[in-house]
Amino acid sequence: MGIFSAAEFYTTVNHIKDLPSHGGREVAFVGRSNAGKSSAINTLANHVRLAYTSKTPGRTQHLNYFALGNDSYIVDLPGYGYAKVPPEAKRHWEALLSTYLQKREELCGLVVIMDIRRPLLELDETMLDWFAPTGKPVHILLTKSDKLSRQQATVTLFKVKAHLAEHFPHCTAQLFSSLKKVGMEEAEAVIAGWLKLDVSTAASAAEGEIDESL
Repeated sequence: MGIFSAAEFYTTVNHIKDLPSHGGREVAFVGRSNAGKSSAINTLANHVRLAYTSKTPGRTQHLNYFALGNDSYIVDLPGYGYAKVPPEAKRHWEALLSTYLQKREELCGLVVIMDIRRPLLELDETMLDWFAPTGKPVHILLTKSDKLSRQQATVTLFKVKAHLAEHFPHCTAQLFSSLKKVGMEEAEAVIAGWLKLDVSTAASAAEGEIDESL
């Protein structure tokens, strides 16, 4: 049973003042709109609709918290690169996102979602540049890897890793497919390390919650 198996909705935040005071650790998920962020969260949690998926860019408008147990949380952040939203809403999301990512002490790592067919676009690199001064680790999920042949996906991963090694040495990357469930164990291992969790701990927490509900 993986670290995401007990994930359940915790709270949604639309203003920095409403961030929860839980004293634990958080891992945030961010990416360009429609890169597959919500699908990746749902796949890791083995849940169809834990995080809302939509073909409409900018659907995730708030910071959505999901509890994993043991004072550990994942946070689904608003997508960036959205175009069809009112300017006022866009400014609000950007302010919320920037303040959270730069100042949230509980945040211990950032998972960046990129469509493998269009990795490291200008806004992606801007996000990596902008987050780098925090000194916190970044792990990139190259989603929709099933859309490419195995050879194409491997070549793309190699190129992305080479670029990261030169420009963003604090970042790591892997292949991921929500449809084929590729890369789940690798992603879990990285995130578990950041949260200081392991699979047995997560399993015990999930079993405890089940026992308490009986």
